[in-house]
Amino acid sequence: MTDSKYFTTTKKGEIFELKAELNSDKKEKKKEAVKKVIASMTVGKDVSALFPDVVNCMQTDNLELKKLVYLYLMNYAKSQPDMAIMAVNTFVKDCEDPNPLIRALAVRTMGCIRVDKITEYLCEPLRKCLKDEDPYVRKTAAVCVAKLHDINAQLVEDQGFLDTLKDLISDSNPMVVANAVAALSEIAESHPSSNLLDLNPQSINKLLTALNECTEWGQIFILDCLANYTPKDDREAQSICERVTPRLSHANSAVVLSAVKVLMKFMEMLSKDLDYYGTLLKKLAPPLVTLLSAEPELQYVALRNINLIVQKRPEILKHEMKVFFVKYNDPIYVKLEKLDIMIRLASQANIAQVLAELKEYATEVDVDFVRKAVRAIGRCAIKVEQSAERCVSTLLDLIQTKVNYVVQEAIVVIKDIFRKYPNKYESVIATLCENLDSLDEPEARAAMIWIVGEYAERIDNADELLESFLEGFHDESTQVQLQLLTAIVKLFLKKPTETQELVQQVLSLATQDSDNPDLRDRGYIYWRLLSTDPVAAKEVVLAEKPLISEETDLIEPTLLDELICYIGTLASVYHKPPSAFVEGSRGVVHKSLPPRTGSSESAESPEAAPSAGQAAEQPAVIPAQGDLLGDLLNLDLGPPVSGPPLAASSVQMGAVDLLGGGLDSLMGDESEGMGGGGGFAAPGPAVPASMGAPLGSGLGDLFDLTGGVGTLSGSYVAPKSVWLPAMKAKGLEISGTFSRQVGSISMDLVLTNKALQVMSDFAIQFNRNSFGLAPAAPLQVHAPLAPNQSVEISLPLNTVGSVMKMDPLNNLQVAVKNNIDVFYFSTLYPLHILFVEDGKMERQMFLATWKDIPNENEAQFQIKDCSLSADAVSSKLQGSNIFTIAKRNVEGQDMLYQSLKLTNGIWVLAELRIQPSNPTFTLSLKCRAPEVSQHVYQAYDTILKN
Repeated sequence: MTDSKYFTTTKKGEIFELKAELNSDKKEKKKEAVKKVIASMTVGKDVSALFPDVVNCMQTDNLELKKLVYLYLMNYAKSQPDMAIMAVNTFVKDCEDPNPLIRALAVRTMGCIRVDKITEYLCEPLRKCLKDEDPYVRKTAAVCVAKLHDINAQLVEDQGFLDTLKDLISDSNPMVVANAVAALSEIAESHPSSNLLDLNPQSINKLLTALNECTEWGQIFILDCLANYTPKDDREAQSICERVTPRLSHANSAVVLSAVKVLMKFMEMLSKDLDYYGTLLKKLAPPLVTLLSAEPELQYVALRNINLIVQKRPEILKHEMKVFFVKYNDPIYVKLEKLDIMIRLASQANIAQVLAELKEYATEVDVDFVRKAVRAIGRCAIKVEQSAERCVSTLLDLIQTKVNYVVQEAIVVIKDIFRKYPNKYESVIATLCENLDSLDEPEARAAMIWIVGEYAERIDNADELLESFLEGFHDESTQVQLQLLTAIVKLFLKKPTETQELVQQVLSLATQDSDNPDLRDRGYIYWRLLSTDPVAAKEVVLAEKPLISEETDLIEPTLLDELICYIGTLASVYHKPPSAFVEGSRGVVHKSLPPRTGSSESAESPEAAPSAGQAAEQPAVIPAQGDLLGDLLNLDLGPPVSGPPLAASSVQMGAVDLLGGGLDSLMGDESEGMGGGGGFAAPGPAVPASMGAPLGSGLGDLFDLTGGVGTLSGSYVAPKSVWLPAMKAKGLEISGTFSRQVGSISMDLVLTNKALQVMSDFAIQFNRNSFGLAPAAPLQVHAPLAPNQSVEISLPLNTVGSVMKMDPLNNLQVAVKNNIDVFYFSTLYPLHILFVEDGKMERQMFLATWKDIPNENEAQFQIKDCSLSADAVSSKLQGSNIFTIAKRNVEGQDMLYQSLKLTNGIWVLAELRIQPSNPTFTLSLKCRAPEVSQHVYQAYDTILKN
């Protein structure tokens, strides 16, 4: 009879009966009773009242009964910790039982009872089992150490279990080795700083030997561990690859993917000229292909991983295109993934096959799949130039089918083909215009509007077509509204006489009747451009467009390298690093591929930010971080100003909105005479009078005692360095530094004109940054800057600008404009300019805060080659608003406890240890925002050494 009968009773007063049965003398009755208890527990009844009676049944030789009692124990030990202690003696006894199965069972259960009170009693039995003669017991004990470490890490370290685990890596039994590796990896993950898995060629050799004899899960643990090892040279990498390659033919797909991960990682170190490199590429293809004959869910995981592999090394699967052709019964998620990989593998050699396939897919019934197939045809055209002609004719055939969603997708991709191959396929525009009425999706409508605006001069009735879209302007999506605005402005610049009214209409719709800030801003910018300088407007709006690149959806290279290190895990399916989706990812370490042999790349991970020293010497030209140009468009690029230069201060204020009418007040009545009959005076209120005051004058003169470097409060100021070289800025060279005096931050600049023409009309703007730094006044250059002349300026800054977290944290992106052009550069500001004057914390407050901030937020740094005394250090740091709260002398070491506060209210607490004879200081920092610590340390280092 099966055990299902235990789940069918629902009698009242059951607990009392079970109690009697559990205390019965008959073994069979006892076993029946325990089974009933476990059944009740499984369906969610509370049988914790029977705890002492069940624990009494532990004293038995019957293995089945013992297992049941242990199961009960694991479930209720947490809610009844005091009772659970009663079971400890039995554990200790069972750990010495002659039967290895019982010894292992006892150890396994001990690891699952997560009760603090019991843990110390379990250390002795665990120590014995780790050295047990039976490998089954040893392998179970190894996993138990990881579980115990999770409950009480300190105890495990004190008892020396970690060293015993490390010894088990050299065990004679491969399963013990695999479990020891698994346990150590688990512990190392939660403590990234501890160097537990200290891998060296000898231990790697032991792991590779064990690899051949383990169970499949043991092999996965060992392969994952190998993937974290960095070989010392290409020879070692090759020998590891040779020994891992046989795993590729394993039946378990997880083993195959783990082996692929190790090989992909170590191939980085092999030179491409090696014969072995070519052999390895050939060996990697068949196992990946085999994965695609599994069930759909496994196929999907395999395809997501193959997607990464193909982006990293397309040569592996370049001859395997046919495997990725879609089968009629594939689920949609597999079909879409296969399509993606087909496009990545498309090349001149196989494009005919691919196109024939894609055309077939475009007539399927599944709408999502058809859309993606049509899009794929477009991507092939962009990727393989020789096929563009065939792709376009295929797309035209599809448009003729008049199937609504096919037509819409085709129009979206044809827009991209026009961008990639200008002046080649524009003859198809007429066909596209015929389908205008059937477009109902925002993306297709936006694409069609772009085509009409871009090629307005070739379309006779372009104005009528765009006007038809304008009728329901407010019902369109933002994407369509923005495209329509730009298209009509393009049309106006190409055919100004016929479209005057149309452009007026769209500009007033966009600026006055719309509540979308993006649309309004773009409307005002076009309005101002057209009203002040139609020639410039033409240059801006009708500028040459850059050709689009073939692969727009490739994963960014550093992220791809990191994801390759996570092949076979969830990260490779999400295509996101673990830190993006693992909650409380304290233990997530960023991984990166080893550097290529013979390459000059540093072995550091890409995350390592450059030190402040390097950065200062060589500022980078601004990278595309966020929508930089969008942010910098707030820079007022007005015409030259006649009259006193101070009038400009009302406009260039960092806080004044672009739309505040500032430009008009600057232009006076000039705007009337421009842009077709004065129809373009931009609306907007006048600037408030209070802002007209020359903000920069008084403060600027007060601070600019010695060109901005002489400080009043003794805060350290770095020497000026070149931020923008003249060759990158049409002759304008900008060098500078940052300083803080009496609570005010300033940017001390030297502008040098190395061009042959006079420079004037200077303005400055910052992009959003981590601490909201922004100019507090306009950039005052009182007289035009003649060739070979320099001017020193101190620009006051405030911290009330827009905030966006930068990488690195102290990165500042700047735009400077003059009468020649707008120039962009980025620089790193030292964090100590943000240390405020009221950063001294009360002693009690300091103690309470230090305890309150979690320990994982503490960071330690070494300040080397510093020979100051504790008092000198204290007074030097106080000059830069780092305040000493207390000083103690412990065993000959001076301990300084310090606090500082940043402008955004973040407190940083510090403990600085100084030994009189030792030039290396130890700095411990605690802060609720730990990403600040590295930069605070750099500030300490800079201040103390200068």
